[in-house]
Amino acid sequence: MLRIILTVIFVILCIAMTVIVLMQEGKSAGLGAISGAAESYWGKHKGRSMEGNLEKFTRVSAILIFVLALVLNLKVL
Repeated sequence: MLRIILTVIFVILCIAMTVIVLMQEGKSAGLGAISGAAESYWGKHKGRSMEGNLEKFTRVSAILIFVLALVLNLKVL
């Protein structure tokens, strides 16, 4: 029973991480990176923006997926 619940949580996390990654903007700044135009106000304060939150959610979900994958592969459950 526990294995089924963890598997459902694992699948939901995988789908959520896919959606979160697809919502993020690309990292290529194009020619603006050469002249330094990519480092604007939004670049400096990215942690408080939606993009910064998406990156945090990506990190957290990746860690949770990794841990759940390890737990699901244990033979104890």
